[in-house]
Amino acid sequence: MRFSERVENLVHSPIGAAHALVGLRTNSRALLDLSQAAPSFPPADAVIERIAQVAREPDAGRYPPQPGLPALREAFANDLSRGYEADLSAESVLITAGCNQAFCIVASALISPGDEALLIAPFYFNHDMWLRLEGVNVRHLHPGPDLVPDPEHAESLLTDKTRLITLVSPGNPTGVTIPKDVIHGFADLARRHDIALIVDETYRSFRDEINGTHELFTNADWTNHVISLHSFSKDFAIPGYRCGAVVGGAGIITESLKILDCVAISAPRIGQEAALAGLMHAQEWRAKQVTRIRELEKKFLAVMHDQPGGFEVVASGAYFGWVRHPHADLTTSEVVRRLILEHDVLVIPGTAFTAKDDAMVRMSFANLEPVEIEELTRRLAEFA
Repeated sequence: MRFSERVENLVHSPIGAAHALVGLRTNSRALLDLSQAAPSFPPADAVIERIAQVAREPDAGRYPPQPGLPALREAFANDLSRGYEADLSAESVLITAGCNQAFCIVASALISPGDEALLIAPFYFNHDMWLRLEGVNVRHLHPGPDLVPDPEHAESLLTDKTRLITLVSPGNPTGVTIPKDVIHGFADLARRHDIALIVDETYRSFRDEINGTHELFTNADWTNHVISLHSFSKDFAIPGYRCGAVVGGAGIITESLKILDCVAISAPRIGQEAALAGLMHAQEWRAKQVTRIRELEKKFLAVMHDQPGGFEVVASGAYFGWVRHPHADLTTSEVVRRLILEHDVLVIPGTAFTAKDDAMVRMSFANLEPVEIEELTRRLAEFA
């Protein structure tokens, strides 16, 4: 049997590869799992109760309306309008089976084989994988030490084949919130060159409080060049229920629906009902989780200040610490393997997010308890 060269040339999930090593451990102490960028805690009671209720309803297993449940689209448009001080309508919202799917169907609607796309390094690995799968030439913009991309630098990388630019803010894997004036600069760049700007805002609730919320939705022509992607997984702790959203103009939603019809028909009803319950009844719970995770970040930065074992935090935010390891004599894959097998610490190699080995690892501190964060530094200090 022959397989697609594009698929064969893709790497396997770095998260799956790291988890595969866990089964090889011989130590008996508990694993510190800093791998998944997803909530490890249960949803709010109101969300759990609604999930149980929906499961018993006669239409629970039927297809919902393809663009999403009308009540969810309306509630999310209202939530975004409050958060961005904008006036968004339900017609601007397309519900998808998670934010990964949102990116895939939008990107596929915008690009053709041979086109070019610009990603900011370090990039989210699934974005890079999907674009390459579609036969797109992916170009990487490498920011300076602050990891904030420069629109002027991006403009120098554009060609007549460039069709889209993707920003992730807060970033995965870095956690960096891109300042709103920089995001506005990228929107202006997209407008001038008649290309699309995708802004993945999966972790928008966890953006830092200094750089503020962008104002893209207040521009009269935003739907001509800006597409915003969202996830309900992080806000309401429902990653397995697969519910995300595309926010854009009529054109991108119409074309994306064609692709959605081929891959999922629609997002699962039960996940949409869970997201709706969260928007309607778990906003206070949502805010408490944001505060709790910010406190975990403060704890993480405090205990990592002295660089235990030589591990240095380069950036942090949202769920993530972007950390440089000190072992120039080892590949990052080897460092990750030893952390898992010898020190019972599960992290993701930075090579999943970069084109070369920059001696970085991603640590998802948000899934640890404060006492586990303290234990992390002791285990890192053991690494020799």
